[in-house]
Formats: sequence, structure tokens, C-alpha cells
Amino acid sequence: MGYVVLHLDKASGSDAAMSAHIERTIDPKNADKNRTYLNREMITFPEGVKNRTEAIQHRIENAGITRKIGKNQVHAIRVMLSGTHKDMKQIEAESKLDKWCSDNLEWLNKNFGAENVVSAVLHLDEKTPHIHATVVPIVKGERRKAKKEQSETKKKYRKKSADTARLCADDVMARNKLKEYQDTYAEAMQKYGLQRGIDGSEAKHITTQQYYRDLYLENEDLKENIEILKEQKEEANQELSRIKSGIKTEKLKSSVVDVATSAIEGIGSVLGTSKVKRQQQELINRQSQIQNLDSENAELQIKIHSLTQQMQAQQTEHTATTHKLQQELEKIYTLFPKIKELLRIERFCRYMGFSESKTNEILEMKPVEFNGKLYSSEYKRNFETERSVAEIKPYLSDPNKFQLTIDGVSDVSWFRQKYREFQEKIGMKVNQERSRGVKV
Repeated sequence: MGYVVLHLDKASGSDAAMSAHIERTIDPKNADKNRTYLNREMITFPEGVKNRTEAIQHRIENAGITRKIGKNQVHAIRVMLSGTHKDMKQIEAESKLDKWCSDNLEWLNKNFGAENVVSAVLHLDEKTPHIHATVVPIVKGERRKAKKEQSETKKKYRKKSADTARLCADDVMARNKLKEYQDTYAEAMQKYGLQRGIDGSEAKHITTQQYYRDLYLENEDLKENIEILKEQKEEANQELSRIKSGIKTEKLKSSVVDVATSAIEGIGSVLGTSKVKRQQQELINRQSQIQNLDSENAELQIKIHSLTQQMQAQQTEHTATTHKLQQELEKIYTLFPKIKELLRIERFCRYMGFSESKTNEILEMKPVEFNGKLYSSEYKRNFETERSVAEIKPYLSDPNKFQLTIDGVSDVSWFRQKYREFQEKIGMKVNQERSRGVKV
């Protein structure tokens, strides 16, 4: 018996990026274009509504909400419904997929309200059949937080009507509610051979960003493992060389031992002394040591062969992972050329000495006021400033290219001016020729 897959995620704003993925206005890398025509929207949009993004806004505007909706407030909840790959493919093969979709839609309407479920798209062009549903978290009644606050204070306030509609994702995604969703969804899917996962399991869904971060860390681990394997192979080779050298010496000694043994045996038969017997035993022990060295040599050869194979496998995996990451980055840079420029500006800001928080503010393409010291690689020193303003501006010749400006001029010109001020302060003669012809 397989397991159900139910994942809920908050979305603020219009969630247009996710709409593009769900409605395939962009082509995801993990989707088969030849099967995209099989995908289908399971909910009919209201008149005049063309897509998922408009459906979210339409529901909010027509829900009778009186309170102002915050800019960063959660407008929708993404719900992903599926099951383990093998079981979902079996459902599809047995022509039960339409019934499975109908039962999923019934479960969504029952738990979130049919009017709040504004979109449900079945995807069949990816590895495992699944549904992307969109729920607008419209609720009625008193806020959970308000109930708690009122119970803890003596003063009573007039309650709002229980029929007042509110946009509140926290109520919809309360901890007890999330557990209830998992339980009821598993019950609804039991007829398809799907069951609930372990209650309280620490397994977590990861975002795409986390996936690539983990992929990068795994790539770094592979590099480290390859270096360790190289060191182990080098040590094994050195040990093997030492043993080989020892074996040659021991073989020479062995031939001498054989001769000496024969001689001692002859002498012993004549003399029969304890000293001769002791020497004979020592020679036997030495022969045993040589045999052990031969055995160790064979084991080391096997170990070196195994290490070589491991290193080659890890190098192959590392190359494949690096190539995959490079392809992903190239695709991102192609689709979003400004990202590459912003990453360059981000590294430059860190190098100059901006804090992480200030750097993030600058990357929002807004003027950012700052105080403190900035480092110039050209003059190899820090320059202090008070109440300066940093801002990213596009080049006039190419809107996709950016430059960092400080107090309205390029960073180069700003540092140059600061250096002239420094020279004047310590009494040095300022070379004005250097500042001519500077482009901003």
C-alpha cells in the first residue's frame, strides 16, 4: 500500500510565477512537452476570468471583505495532491484517474469551501500524476488570536458579526487543521490503496531553492570525498612500494634461510643442541612473516583497485552534477539576464564592506542611505563616509547592465573623489589630471 501526498504552501500577492508553472506558460525542465496537452483545469472560471491569477483576485474582490488587505498578506494557499509514484501510475493505468480527480475535488470543496477553491489543475506531463489546487483562505467568525486575547483580559469588547468575511491563512493553516487535513485526505484516498504517512514524521517538503542549495552542498561533498580518496590511494601506493621493496629483501633472505635451515638441520642432527633448535624456530617464524607480507600485498592491491573505482565513480558523479548545475545557471541567466548582473553587484557590495542587510536593500533597486567605511581595491584602503546614498542604476546603453552609484556618481568616481579629499587632508598635492574624462 502506498502513501498519499498532500502539501500546503502559502502564497502572497498575485502568485503569478506559480501560475506560469501550473498553466505551462513556461516550459518546466521536468515536464514532457509531448504530454502537456493532457493537463487540464478541473474548475470552470467565472465569466471574464481568464486564468488562475485572475481567479484569486476575483474571489477576494467578491467575498465581501470589509477590512483592508495588507500588501504582504497571504492571498492564496497552494495545495498539491498526489500519491506515491507506483500507485498513481496504477490508478492511471486502471482508468481510475477521473474518479480520483473527482474525489480530490470533493475533498477540497468539503474542507475549504467550494467558493474558495478557485483552481485545480491536473498535471500528467510530469513523472507522477498530481493536482495543483488553489485555495483563497476566506473565513468567517472571530479570529483565533482575538479569542485568546479576550479570555486573558477583563475588559470585554463588542464582537464583530460571525458572518463577516476575512482573508486569514493562519486560521486555515492552523496546526490542528493541518493534521486534520492529512487525516481526512488519507481516509478519502483509502479506496485507491493510499494511506497516511507516519503521524509526526520529521520528513519535510523542500523548496526549489533549498533543492539547488542541497545539490550545491552535495557537489562540495563529492569534491571533498574525491580528495580524500586521492590521499588514500597515494598512501596505499606508498605502502605497496614499501612492501614490494621489503618482499624483495625478504626473498633474498628466504633463500639464505633455506640454505641455513638445511645446514642447521644437518648440524642439529649431529649436535642436537637447544640453541640449534631455537635458531631453527626463528627461521620458521621468519618464513611465516614473509607469507603474511605476501597476503597483505594482495589485500592492498584489492584495496587500491577498489579505491580507484570509487574515485572514478565519484569523479563521474561530480562532473555530471557540475554540468547539471551549470546548465541550470545558464538557463536562469538566459531567461533572467538581470539576475547575473545583480549577483555581480551583490558580490561587489560585500567586497566593499556593505553588511548583508544593506546589500539586500541595495539589490531592491532603491536608494539606500548608509554610514561607515567602504574599501577601494584601486587605492587599497578604506574611506569613511556619513549619510551617503547607494543605488543600482541601469546603463543607458543597455538596460540589462547595472552599475552601483554612490551619491549619484559611479563607484569609481566616488572613490576617486574620496582619495582626492584624503590627499588634501594630509597636505599632498592633488593630481587633477587623473580625474579628467571620467565617465559616470
